[in-house]
Amino acid sequence: MCTFAAMNIAALVSGGVDSSVVVPLLKEQGYNPHIFYIKIGMEGKEDLSSCPSEEDIEITTYIAKKYGCKFDIVDLQHEYFETVGRYTMEMVRKGLTPNPDVMCNRWIKLGAFEEKEGHNFDKIATGHYARSWEDENGFFWLGTAADTIKDQTYFLSRITYAQLSKVIFPIGDIPKTEVRRLAAQYKLPSAERHDSQGICFLGKINYNDYIREYLGEMPGDIVELETGKKLGHHKGFWFHTIGQRKGLGLGGGPWFVVKKDIPNNIVYVSQGYDPVAQYTNIVPLGDLQPMNPSLQFVDGQRVRFKIRHQPEFTYGTICLTERGADIVSEVAISGVAPGQFGVVYHEVEPYVVGSGVICESEESLTG
Repeated sequence: MCTFAAMNIAALVSGGVDSSVVVPLLKEQGYNPHIFYIKIGMEGKEDLSSCPSEEDIEITTYIAKKYGCKFDIVDLQHEYFETVGRYTMEMVRKGLTPNPDVMCNRWIKLGAFEEKEGHNFDKIATGHYARSWEDENGFFWLGTAADTIKDQTYFLSRITYAQLSKVIFPIGDIPKTEVRRLAAQYKLPSAERHDSQGICFLGKINYNDYIREYLGEMPGDIVELETGKKLGHHKGFWFHTIGQRKGLGLGGGPWFVVKKDIPNNIVYVSQGYDPVAQYTNIVPLGDLQPMNPSLQFVDGQRVRFKIRHQPEFTYGTICLTERGADIVSEVAISGVAPGQFGVVYHEVEPYVVGSGVICESEESLTG
C-alpha cells in the first residue's frame, strides 16, 4: 500500500464499492479524509437520469458518519455540460468517436473539483484502479493497477501532470475481489452494488436519442466497402462508429462499420464476423501528451499500447510523424476509431508513457 506524506486529503466517493473502500483504508493509515460527492450530469436532464444520485448520497453520507469524516456535495453539473457534454457532441458532429469518461477525469474530477474544493487539500484520493508514485528525482508516474482486468489507466491517460502529482489511488494495489471482501468486512452498504456501466450523465437516456436531440438526423447511404453496393440507409453518420455491428438494420450479416465518408455522409460496412477491412497495423496519433516531463515519444521505440479500455496490451513501435506519431502494431488490430485515445505504455515496465488522440489515417482521408 502507498504511503502519503500529505495529511490533508480529499476523498472523492461516489457511493460505489471502489471509492467507498478508499475511506476505511485511509483511516487505517491514520488519515482523516474529507469526503466529497461530485454531482454531475447533463444540466436540465436531472429528471431523465437514472444515475442513482439519491442512493449514492445516502451511502456516502453513511460512510462519512461511520468514520467520522466531514462530508460535502459539490455540484459540477454546469461545468460538466460546458466541458464534457460539449466535447462529446462536437466530436460526434465531426464524425469522431469521443470518450467522455476519459475527459471527465481531466476536466471534472481532477479539474473543476480542484478549482472549487481540491485546492484546499494536499492530495485527492479516488477509487480508480491505478497506481502513482514519486521517484528520487521528484517526477510523478502513472502506473498500472495490480488488477490487470480492472486497470483504469486508459481512463486516466489524459490527466495533466499537475493532476497526476496530486492524485492518489489507495486501491491500486488491491485486486477487485479483495476490494469486495474488504467492503463486506467493513460492513459498507456498497459491498454488493454492481459496478456502474456506461456514461453516467445519460442515465436511462439512449445514447442515440441524446445525439438525435442535439444534432438531429441527416439520412445517408450505407454502402458495402468492397463492392460499392448500397445496402440501406442511416439517419446520420454521427450515430455510427468504427467497429460497430449492432443497430445497422441490415440483413444477411453480420455487418461491421469499417469507414465513414463524412463530407458525403456515407457509412461503409463490410460483411462477416472478421472482415479484413476492420484491421490495420497503423494507429495514427495526434495531440501527443507525455505523462510526465521526463518522458517522451521516441522514434523507433518498442512499446505496449491500448486503443480502448481492455486488459490486454498490444505491442508496437513508435514512428514519429509531422502530425505526431504512428504506432506500428506488430499484429493487425480492429476498431481503430478516430477521436478515441491511443495510450502508450513502456514495453516492460508497468507505467504509462503518454497518450494521443487517434486521427484519420492517410488512406481514409484520400479514400
